[in-house]
Amino acid sequence: MSNLTETFSSNPADALVKAEAKSTGIRIDGFVVLVALIGLGLLGTLIYMETAPFLVGLFFLGGLLGVALYHGAFGFTAGWRNLIVKKESAGLRAQLILIALASLLMIPVLGSGQPGMVGAVAPVGLSLIVGSFLFGLGMQLGGGCGSGTLFTVGAGNLRMTVTLIFFIIGSLVGTFHLPWWLDRPGTDPISLISGFGVTGALIVQGIALLAVYLWIRKVEQKSHGHVSHADIQFRPGEKGWGATLLTGRWPFMWAVVVLAVGNLLTLLISGSPWSITFAFGLWGAKVAQAFGMDMSQYEFWTWDFPAQALRDSVLVNVTSVMNFGLLLGAMLAAGLANNFNATGKNLPQLKPFLAAIIGGLLMGYGARLGFGCNVGAFFSGIASASLHGWIWFASAFLGSIIGVKLRPKFSLPD
Repeated sequence: MSNLTETFSSNPADALVKAEAKSTGIRIDGFVVLVALIGLGLLGTLIYMETAPFLVGLFFLGGLLGVALYHGAFGFTAGWRNLIVKKESAGLRAQLILIALASLLMIPVLGSGQPGMVGAVAPVGLSLIVGSFLFGLGMQLGGGCGSGTLFTVGAGNLRMTVTLIFFIIGSLVGTFHLPWWLDRPGTDPISLISGFGVTGALIVQGIALLAVYLWIRKVEQKSHGHVSHADIQFRPGEKGWGATLLTGRWPFMWAVVVLAVGNLLTLLISGSPWSITFAFGLWGAKVAQAFGMDMSQYEFWTWDFPAQALRDSVLVNVTSVMNFGLLLGAMLAAGLANNFNATGKNLPQLKPFLAAIIGGLLMGYGARLGFGCNVGAFFSGIASASLHGWIWFASAFLGSIIGVKLRPKFSLPD
């Protein structure tokens, strides 16, 4: 990528970025930064022309979330795998802190009775259990969850691009089968807010999160004789505050604050929490429809919301708009970190390539059956005080344990 940067160095904007980087001692890939900024500007303009201005706000909020995920290296998948394999709990503890903070911010809003505010609350049944298990297994083979797949693709990871393509295919197939799964045994959505009120839900949620936090902390303590405090650090590394903010790597807590506040803003602006994977099924359906497939023959695509989304442009779909922003935000962050890596060197070999395909299919199918991924079901679900989020977590974690055991068969590292 350095050659490309030199090729475009005659561009005044690129020269300005490089001059700023030189003056601060920071190495920036000016070409990637410029492309990301142009992409954000052009797509933001198209969204503004197509829709109401609030979606432009959500688009750029998605971009900020992409920066936070990349600069904070906030991958849900690696945090779970580190606990399973290495008995290191900092990544998962940071996720629990994230959910705790988001719960404090979001549960009072959801319990206020304000019209138009709907939490990520979903049914509890066989569909949820099977779907989340498959997702957990798939994310360890695919190499990332829903948000992890997007931000690594935005940063130029070609293997994860394979995962994303098959994630979309799996999501589409999941929409075909979801009505059948919903007819299997299950219950209506269960909200802790409805059962215990806002204060009670916060107390129950806090106790549950603290119990899991202390348990996984104990696992690390028993295995290593000490516990890493990376999950609660605010101070940056040697680069200092400004350089770390611009180029990463952020302490976990910086990403935690941005992601939690970002989810609250998503709820306040759009009326529902942050989600990722509905857009994947929608993109797959639009491609299939463009090739002549009649989507109305599938029950899911006759339901009001999916049918309307299929008729509309993706630029008026909240989840799609935020996903586009996330991709470009991650690209911007990778350029600022001088770590954009879209080269032939990261093309997967045969076994990892097969793992990306299988993992993507399992994640896509599982996310549709399980009502979301680590963001839509785990993060937003639990932060909405929905029981399904906790069940999703338990079942997906069990799937991850099996997925981790299968990784060596596909020549994937721990």
